[in-house]
Amino acid sequence: MALPGLHWRIALAMGLGVLLGSWLQQGAGPTAMPLAALLDFIGTLFISALKMVMLPLVIAALIVGVASAGSGRRLGRLGLRTVTFFLLTTIAAIITGMVLANLLMPGMVDGRPASDVLALEASSADMPGELADKGLGDVFNVLVGIVPGNVFSAAASDDMIGVIVFSILFGSFMLRIRQELAATLSRFWNGVHQVMLGITGWIMQFAPLGVFCLAAQASAKSGLATAAPLLAFSGVVLAALAAHALLTLPLLLRLFAGTGPLAFYRAMMPAVLTGLATASSPVTLPVTMQCAVERAAIPNRVASLVLPLGAAINLNGTALYQAVAAVFLAQAYGIDLSLSMQFVILAIAVAASVATPGIPYGSLVAISVILSTIGLPTEAVGVLLVVDRFLEMARTSVDVLGDAICAAIIARHDGGLAAGTSPAEPASG
Repeated sequence: MALPGLHWRIALAMGLGVLLGSWLQQGAGPTAMPLAALLDFIGTLFISALKMVMLPLVIAALIVGVASAGSGRRLGRLGLRTVTFFLLTTIAAIITGMVLANLLMPGMVDGRPASDVLALEASSADMPGELADKGLGDVFNVLVGIVPGNVFSAAASDDMIGVIVFSILFGSFMLRIRQELAATLSRFWNGVHQVMLGITGWIMQFAPLGVFCLAAQASAKSGLATAAPLLAFSGVVLAALAAHALLTLPLLLRLFAGTGPLAFYRAMMPAVLTGLATASSPVTLPVTMQCAVERAAIPNRVASLVLPLGAAINLNGTALYQAVAAVFLAQAYGIDLSLSMQFVILAIAVAASVATPGIPYGSLVAISVILSTIGLPTEAVGVLLVVDRFLEMARTSVDVLGDAICAAIIARHDGGLAAGTSPAEPASG
């Protein structure tokens, strides 16, 4: 009897993990603590394995993708189309979230601002240490990192944007050296790329177990029995993410890639579920690339260029979350945001999502920048800590999906994905 597809195994593992985490949250039984330690060990091991292949895969994929673009003009065209799509979908996601936040008013309780219910004046005490000294300057530091002073240091510190810029430059200038040298480098990086894809495929054999442990950990720590405004805020964010993932992105996929959304979503489901479990687009990138090339029939020359770039700068779900959080906290303080001020929030959310620091609660740093711009206390982000991890998982899955759909659309217009192509899942699942 054949095993169910990988995405079904991951989904089942996630469901079972949530159930186990709920049991652990109650501290039931003497085995709870050792079991939680085992889950933490396996979950950490799975994420470490994905991180292990992430950087070499990104570097090799980008160099191969850029070199296969053939000419600077073609590369520029691909890059322009990619960044334009990223920008438009991010703006669409933010608008969806802000419209729902303005309609549903999660920051109001019984017609009154929720500041008293949320105890906003005491929220700064809950701020984790790594955020206490963070602010606008840290976002600018991330932007400065676009040009890494030391590429090896950037790689060691998981500075994705710096690594991506170096890899794109390396691939571009590889085309300009003597043909015999370029051919040698091309064979080397293609070999590295194939090896890293092979290692990723092996790691994915353990994905259901890793996702089970990560889901159990998240469920055990989530503590969602919180104040009504935070639950309302979470509901608005999840509804906006669902609208973007199930309405906006499928419409773009059908119109511009000529691909059926159901088949494409099924092909990308392992990556989406892995993003949900890991709460990190870069960590999920090896799985995203494998699904895009092997299951969704996206040419490697497109996937290897678009997906690493998307994991670094295309954060639809993250930008949506940050904008909704700013509107929610403004409502909680009783601030009536004008249309022009909401436009400012939209603009900053687009920029801040690109520069969101890669640290725990990194989105809260970007949200604090938005709050300071519109004149709200930055310490107010402390009230979001209760639900941030849970929502980070959800918005990462949307980020991953947006990257894959962009790659499919770029491939269609680059002549690599015929209209009406149906992604096919390998027989092995």
